[in-house]
Amino acid sequence: MLTISDVGRRFPTGTEALRDVSLRLHDGDFLALLGPSGCGKSTLLRLIAGLDRPDTGTLRWDASAPPGPGEIGYVFQDATLLPWASAADNVWLPLRLRGIARDAAQRDVTTVLDRVGLIGFEAARPAQLSGGMRMRVSIARALVTKPRLLLMDEPFAALDEFTRHRLQEDLLNLWRDIGCTIVFVTHSIYEAAFLARRIVLMTPRPGRIGREMDSPLPRSANTRLDPAYAALVTAVSREMTALLEAP
Repeated sequence: MLTISDVGRRFPTGTEALRDVSLRLHDGDFLALLGPSGCGKSTLLRLIAGLDRPDTGTLRWDASAPPGPGEIGYVFQDATLLPWASAADNVWLPLRLRGIARDAAQRDVTTVLDRVGLIGFEAARPAQLSGGMRMRVSIARALVTKPRLLLMDEPFAALDEFTRHRLQEDLLNLWRDIGCTIVFVTHSIYEAAFLARRIVLMTPRPGRIGREMDSPLPRSANTRLDPAYAALVTAVSREMTALLEAP
């Protein structure tokens, strides 16, 4: 789907966020970008989304099928919902911006709200929803355009552990059902090990790809109790520690 070659990004302040980043993203991937705060994970996500441009290197989409309009969805750390709008109208927003009327969008909006478990809350405003429910609305808004690629920037970081576990399981089910590609930014080793097929470990700033690890684990609600999951968490922890301690 996407080839990232020798990408670097330095901000006008002089901060070098990324250096010589090379990575390939394949259709159907669930890839986690894992690393400490400030290592350039979110910067790389913004480059993939086209919200920023690299200073060096290239991002090259597969020429046979580059993402079209609406085919890249983005979920931010905060739900970033319109506080005066209902859940349904927040989900309708990207379609509205493309000129699609509410009535014409109603079926798609209802479908994605159903997918994230929010039927019955269509008329609720963000202040009437829990943090987990607000994040579900944000995910539904990203899904309503039927994206091929879903970019997620630490979407569960501010949630309690119980809600985070539930949303992680729901996200895996959505990924299987929809078949899109997901790039998921996190600084949680446990989260990366539970969710991702491929875990990309990034070094401290300037961010570089320190190591890629494949995860063969079958995913289910019981995965966290599986000794293989504990072994994967241990292996990732060791690799991440080595990267953090490297000169």
